[in-house]
Amino acid sequence: MTHPYRAAPRTSFWSRAISNGWTTADLITDVPFVRTGERVMTAGSCFAANLVPWLEAAGHTYLRTEPPHPAFPREDRFGYDRFTAAYGHIYTARQLLQLLRRASGRFAPTEDRWHLGDAVVDPFRPGLRYPARSDREFDALTRQHLAAVAAAFSQADVCIFTLGLTEAWLSTTDGAVFPACPGTVAGSFDPARHRFHNFSAREVAADLSAFVTDLRAINRRVRIILTVSPVPLVATARDTHVLVATTYSKCVLRVAAEETARAHPDVIYFPAYEIVTGPQAPGEYFEADRRSVSAAGIAAVMGAFLRGCEGPSASPAAPVPAPPDRATTTASCAVADAECEEAMADHPDLTR
Repeated sequence: MTHPYRAAPRTSFWSRAISNGWTTADLITDVPFVRTGERVMTAGSCFAANLVPWLEAAGHTYLRTEPPHPAFPREDRFGYDRFTAAYGHIYTARQLLQLLRRASGRFAPTEDRWHLGDAVVDPFRPGLRYPARSDREFDALTRQHLAAVAAAFSQADVCIFTLGLTEAWLSTTDGAVFPACPGTVAGSFDPARHRFHNFSAREVAADLSAFVTDLRAINRRVRIILTVSPVPLVATARDTHVLVATTYSKCVLRVAAEETARAHPDVIYFPAYEIVTGPQAPGEYFEADRRSVSAAGIAAVMGAFLRGCEGPSASPAAPVPAPPDRATTTASCAVADAECEEAMADHPDLTR
């Protein structure tokens, strides 16, 4: 007898690919992810920060268009200055799309600043250590920042985006997406101006598709790699258990990433989520809080990713690279230790 499964590869069968002979090398497809000399930009949720030190330690070129001013100490809380540009964490596809459109001059949020005493705070970077001191200074700093973001999108050869959340807080005026609920990191919450929204798979896929189209309009050569963060929600604004909310969110993001990769050439999905959370994953891939991904989990993800890149770790048979030496590699190593705006929803000063 013959049937389609007879010709299927070993990786098509759970018993052969998971129960016996499991290896992350089997997940390396659509390679190379990054070629030698290509400029890489990253964006996304807190888990996305882990990519930076590993890429640099492996010798890849991490694109930086907005370095910190030498006159000021580095940001050490939310890590705005340690990404390609100082946009900080980008948790949702809508937030990423709006950032690109702001940098391209196609979107200007109505609620673009908060006046808090002598400070003028950026609602889209609410944790900046040094906010502007006047509207004039704020306008100049914002123009400079968005120019750096535009340069990042236009210069990148590879753009890696890690999807983190479906839950978001939006402006009721124009739908602008904030990185955190107003009032948690900065500002104040106003139910007349701010509303909760939980994106559907259709919405996320549409936002990702629009992002790909808009990005390709200004940078035809860029390749896009999508991943889903394995980190659970720190809190949910839905009337349900945080575990149920997390499962919904990650399922939506995974479906949207798959649909986007299928619909667009040179857009691929890398299974960081599956490596850490799949039933084959050892328990030590999470810390004791069952939310923070451990060094072992990060090493498993990055080992698989780097084996799919050009360079010394490209061979599937190569050993998992050692973690970057935080004492000797670039300052971006500290980005993974930076606090996430999302985490402020569970800050003891706000929830007790």
